[in-house]
Amino acid sequence: MNSLILPKDYCSAIDLMESQRAIKKIKDYFQQELAYGLNLRRVSAPLFVDPRTGLNDNLNGVERRVDFTLKGIDEMHVEIVQSLAKWKRMALGKYGIEPGHGIYTDMNAIRRDEDLDNLHSVYVDQWDWEKVITKEQRSEEYLKETVTTIYNAVKNLGDYVNRLYRDIQTEIPNEIFFITTRELEAMYPDLTPKEREDAITKEHGAVFIMKIGGRLASGEKHDGRSPDYDDWELNGDIILWNEVLDRAFEISSMGIRVDSEAMKRQLEAEGCPERAELDFQKAVIEDRLPYTIGGGIGQSRLCMFFLRKAHIGEVQVSVWPEEMIKECEAHNIHLL
Repeated sequence: MNSLILPKDYCSAIDLMESQRAIKKIKDYFQQELAYGLNLRRVSAPLFVDPRTGLNDNLNGVERRVDFTLKGIDEMHVEIVQSLAKWKRMALGKYGIEPGHGIYTDMNAIRRDEDLDNLHSVYVDQWDWEKVITKEQRSEEYLKETVTTIYNAVKNLGDYVNRLYRDIQTEIPNEIFFITTRELEAMYPDLTPKEREDAITKEHGAVFIMKIGGRLASGEKHDGRSPDYDDWELNGDIILWNEVLDRAFEISSMGIRVDSEAMKRQLEAEGCPERAELDFQKAVIEDRLPYTIGGGIGQSRLCMFFLRKAHIGEVQVSVWPEEMIKECEAHNIHLL
């Protein structure tokens, strides 16, 4: 419970039922902005996958996955997805989608090892998107261009919510600030990675922190990333400054995906070269999948941010410790 933030004199500007209506409006509006800006088409996506395919996400490499067996397929073992990063790339190849076009979907997951607090829930809901690019577009310039397009959609959403509710006014900067994890470490060598994120985001309001997954000059990582989807030199997180919680607030993790060389290099760096024999990883190494860029954008995170909520449980239904529920109620935070 030490990680729970309880803002002083907090009071939601809208009640529970109006919050539910607002959540739908936000989701409907933003997915249209995202699809238009990035030229995406909505598709259906799996809730669980066969672990033998290598399609499930390893996240930071330590999280346990939720798994079960299927009676109808000889007790075949399957896993709840942790994200759709790899599945989307396979789907783009299967659908034969050309460069400049892509897909998005609603991704729902269960992350059993999540540390529960204001921002983190066992239940994950996000827009997962993926777009086919050319080999020449595997560049920092194209990454920044795509981040700017997404940020403009986020800013348009903020303006939309501000028009809907006079009592809820959230302003974010006109432009997003770009910085690498190495530059950030050099700027704040005595701070932890999360403290660095707080410091830089408080200063600029909206930041894209690039190059996450590899080791910094100190030998430490800024944060963990699975070695087999993002290219660690061409990825990052979109982070906003949350005035309600007085802290950095990540809304998206994204990146240009690994090519054959990056896949082999990163698997080796993480000490798991044997994963190169899994279906998905082998397809990338053998250049049988398209070059892509993609990411996830938190649905409840965006709703929480622009509705100025103090806890993610105010905008999504999940399971919380009884002590947290009581503590929130005592501070006027009503979880769904």
